[in-house]
Amino acid sequence: MIRLFVGLALPAELAARLESLGGGVPGARWVAGRNLHLTLRFAGEVDEDVAEDLHHRLGGLRAPVFDIRLRGFGTFGGRKPRALWVGAEPNPALDALQSRIERLAQAAGLEPETRNFTPHVTLAWLKDAPADRIAAFMRHHSPFAASFTVDHVCLYQSHLHAQGAEYQVLAEYALDSK
Repeated sequence: MIRLFVGLALPAELAARLESLGGGVPGARWVAGRNLHLTLRFAGEVDEDVAEDLHHRLGGLRAPVFDIRLRGFGTFGGRKPRALWVGAEPNPALDALQSRIERLAQAAGLEPETRNFTPHVTLAWLKDAPADRIAAFMRHHSPFAASFTVDHVCLYQSHLHAQGAEYQVLAEYALDSK
């Protein structure tokens, strides 16, 4: 079995800028810059045949190159936040790309994703982080905004370790530049 997801890699300069924001929130495990990404479709643990099928299907992905803008912070988890993130502005091209990838994932044998797509880059995983410190972090670093060009999609393998996950790019799929 192999743990996979499809996502967007961030340019190195943007990843370094986001990584530099880390700190000031007790109970936060900050994501290393090399692991920052925007998930388009989490596949989870799949067998090698499904992984190969997904890879093959992603190789046929057709979508235009587009720009994306990250702006604003948020959390997942309600009153006990478990993740701190920077979000992406609404973007029809991003939504269309994610929908195409969802269809390819289902065609490769994955179950349909039941959660709504909320485009974001996770900055930190939270455990018992004080709400006031999270709010202070978001205020201190706001307004945050950055843009980048999406010209490829990555298939990642996730390696879980006690100190956090490490993500390895298995393949890149270029988008159409026309």
